[in-house]
Amino acid sequence: MKKQFFVAAAFTAATFTMISCGETTKDGTTTSQDSTTMTSMDTATTAPAMETGVMVGGANMVPSKNIVENAANSADHTTLVAAVKQAGLAETLSGAGPFTVFAPANTAFDAVPKATLDKLMTDAGKKDLTNILTYHVVPGNYKAADLKDGQKLKTVQGKELTVKVADGKVMINDAEVTTADAVSSNGVTHVINKVLMP
Repeated sequence: MKKQFFVAAAFTAATFTMISCGETTKDGTTTSQDSTTMTSMDTATTAPAMETGVMVGGANMVPSKNIVENAANSADHTTLVAAVKQAGLAETLSGAGPFTVFAPANTAFDAVPKATLDKLMTDAGKKDLTNILTYHVVPGNYKAADLKDGQKLKTVQGKELTVKVADGKVMINDAEVTTADAVSSNGVTHVINKVLMP
């Protein structure tokens, strides 16, 4: 009796294994399925898709990161990120926002006299540095399509920026937008080629 039960259980297990691992054809034979194919198909369907963003300074600025996190990854914005940290604005620009940031690239800061920039990056120059940086930030979410010729944008600093649109170029005061619409979780960044002075 025990022997018959064992044989029946073994037969049932073997049949279940064959059905689960293969496919039965019309003539009753069982074909095996390549487990490698199944594994690679499972991996392909479950692998996370690459997040779409805007390439800036060798980094993909993506909507899942905030403005500061995205800027910190850009090789073209090391001076701006250092200035934001020195001014104590990193926490603010990591907040809910939304903010529109006109972000000068390193080459834009290179045009500022070194003595002036060095002074701004000290504790004594912190107030002036904050004044300059907040002049690059506008409350709200302004993509390139929202910027119109002659438009005035009130900055966090308090003064206004003037938008100029001509010949396919967008200018903010006298700075050209070189890369537009880097969307972050708390706003949008436009790269500009000059440091704006209030």
